Amino acid sequence: MLFKTLNDNLVAYRHRAGTGPVVVFANSLGSDQSIWDDVIAELGPQRSVLTYDLRGHGASGIAEDPYTIDLLADDLIVLLDHLGLRQVVLCGVSIGGMIAQAVAAKRPDLIRGLVLLATAVRIGSVERWENRIADVLSKGLDNLSGGIIDTWFSARYQAENADAVAGHTAMLCRNSSLGYNNACAALRDADLTDNAARISAPCVCIAGGQDGSVDATLVADLAGRISGAQLVTLPDVAHLPCLEAPQEVASAITTLMADTAPVQDRASAGMAVRRAVLG
Repeated sequence: MLFKTLNDNLVAYRHRAGTGPVVVFANSLGSDQSIWDDVIAELGPQRSVLTYDLRGHGASGIAEDPYTIDLLADDLIVLLDHLGLRQVVLCGVSIGGMIAQAVAAKRPDLIRGLVLLATAVRIGSVERWENRIADVLSKGLDNLSGGIIDTWFSARYQAENADAVAGHTAMLCRNSSLGYNNACAALRDADLTDNAARISAPCVCIAGGQDGSVDATLVADLAGRISGAQLVTLPDVAHLPCLEAPQEVASAITTLMADTAPVQDRASAGMAVRRAVLG
């Protein structure tokens, strides 16, 4: 784990240099960067990757004032600029997907492609997030975790992966109420409808058919707003496809990288395949 104060807040991140474009991951509300570990394993040890904890989550700093999606997008932009990374494949789930949308609209020079999981131009109503903030303050995340986990994971996954569910419940409950609620405020106030039309990067949107937080129809709506975006629906998966279906998510990333490769790279890859076939 690496640490750097950027945009007036401490950010915790992991950066692994390797081959090809860097794949950057932004996590969901209440989670940390570990939710991408299985996807990264599927991509292979040679892949260049960057994960980080959102402000107020994991090992990153919290900051007192309520957050906005614009602020959270700037956190990631400053991190990418600090590391000198350009033309990344940016993957975000839930609020991380909203951050990815905002980054792509603000700084298209940074983005080679987008993979947006379980996200939308707007997630939930003002009332939903006001109620969540009030419940966290009055009851605590420990007492709300069961309901949150039921939106994160399908019933099948919970039945077959009890230890993993217990671990991710502990991850959720380790969040401070302040950091969690500040991110809820960002979701409460965010409407990225105007952003979608400004996104020019190739994009894949992934929806979970069992998602109890962001309905698959909202993900389909997002895909329809982004020019040329592809929609993938995983019928048996809930809100965190990166944990329930890491192979499918990794496959979408790999396909997007291949489809967006420079022409000369594709030609070189084709020649290598032909040489291998011919012996």
